[in-house]
Amino acid sequence: MTTYQEGYEYYVSKCEQFGLEPINFSIFVEHLSQEQLDQFNEHARKTKEQANA
Repeated sequence: MTTYQEGYEYYVSKCEQFGLEPINFSIFVEHLSQEQLDQFNEHARKTKEQANA
């Protein structure tokens, strides 16, 4: 879930940069596409492997 939180924080920062109101975290996660979920999970896997190396 930490990776999703990082993605959400990036999303919020971009919303703020462009003066947009971000949606809340639960709605953000519910509306991720399968491709986005796969990318988040792949990033998390790689991050975990690097931490264990």
